[in-house]
Amino acid sequence: MNRIHSRRSALAATLAGLALALTACGGGSGGGGSQAPAASSSDTSLSDVKSKGEIVIATEGTYKPFSFHAEGAGDLTGYDVEIARAVADKLGVKANFQETQFDGIFAGLDAKRFDTIANQISINAERKAKYDFSKPYTISTGVIVTKADNNSITSFESLKGKTTAQSLTSNFYKLAVDAGANVQSVEGWAQGVTLVRQGRVDAIVNDKLTYLDYVKTNPDAGLKIAAETTEKSESAFVFRKGSTELTKAVDKALDELRADGTLAKISEKYFGTDVSK
Repeated sequence: MNRIHSRRSALAATLAGLALALTACGGGSGGGGSQAPAASSSDTSLSDVKSKGEIVIATEGTYKPFSFHAEGAGDLTGYDVEIARAVADKLGVKANFQETQFDGIFAGLDAKRFDTIANQISINAERKAKYDFSKPYTISTGVIVTKADNNSITSFESLKGKTTAQSLTSNFYKLAVDAGANVQSVEGWAQGVTLVRQGRVDAIVNDKLTYLDYVKTNPDAGLKIAAETTEKSESAFVFRKGSTELTKAVDKALDELRADGTLAKISEKYFGTDVSK
């Protein structure tokens, strides 16, 4: 789905150098007080939020574990949602979430329907040319996932000749192919990881956050990360270009939330580890 590709496409871009190398061989800081910076006369992004008493945040609401509706209660929750609420609290305003399909989320920001987007949007050069980004609140890598007792795969180079399960529309498919793997086509992570657990394929290449979410809810899955990339993908709040003062205020809030342990606490709740740094 497009929402998954939103972060995977950026991660794949950062992994391009690694992929080329494999083919060739064959095979943020402390915060300080809570006072928000004053907006300039030409930039009303922060003063607009302050005057209406809320920050309007676009999110999908169907992207577990980042933005989704809890079973039973039905309340909007998730990793991104909780971080956005904490940021809004630091700004002294209410978090007003507007659930939007990913295909229209940037258009809605352009049309000023929202003040920002919190939906695991990865930072890349193309997006930075059109939008402002906060400091990242999620850091991830690409990983090779195998059965816990599989010791034959220890690096991307050792995928050569092995069989991985990949969605053909995922950018991790290219990474697996460039590493020399034989790829079995699957619809997505759920089907692929089942094949790994059954021993029908050797591995699956995917996003580390996807793996962490899975083992958090399936602790006895018998899986492990066999290798991960050194290149990282960073996700952040997105703003219209020129929203300098609002971006600075959100950065200050994130610094404070990182310093007081809030980001780590939210990360541990959803992933069992701190993915915010």
